[in-house]
Amino acid sequence: MLNIMQEMNQSADHTPMESTGEGSEAAKTDPTYERIRHLAAGNAVVVFTVSGCCMCHVVKQLLFGLGVGPTVVELDRHKAGGKIHDVLRQLAGDEGRQAVPAVFVAGKFLGGIENVMACHINGTLVPLLKDAGALWL
Repeated sequence: MLNIMQEMNQSADHTPMESTGEGSEAAKTDPTYERIRHLAAGNAVVVFTVSGCCMCHVVKQLLFGLGVGPTVVELDRHKAGGKIHDVLRQLAGDEGRQAVPAVFVAGKFLGGIENVMACHINGTLVPLLKDAGALWL
């Protein structure tokens, strides 16, 4: 696994992270948002989780089962976990969606468990992962 602490502390020079959630414009100027954006842009798949979260476990197992090796950031074990969680809440929107798990594919916010499972069921997840370079099948 790559050194998440090093990745999270580097500056960002990539294109803006796209989101399927609403997210606020204020969040997009936050240094924590920039850290998330940089990490998401630099890895094919990034999953933000909380240890002990059953839905986070499900998403990770689905990705591992498909042959994907995502970059996993456990927020409760990360020094900036609280700030990252706040930004993820804003990206998820205020529609009662959970902030974790939060999955990014090819630098874009795919969403949480509902979106990932919907993509898996409708057959769009594997092509998305292939296009991101996370699968070589």
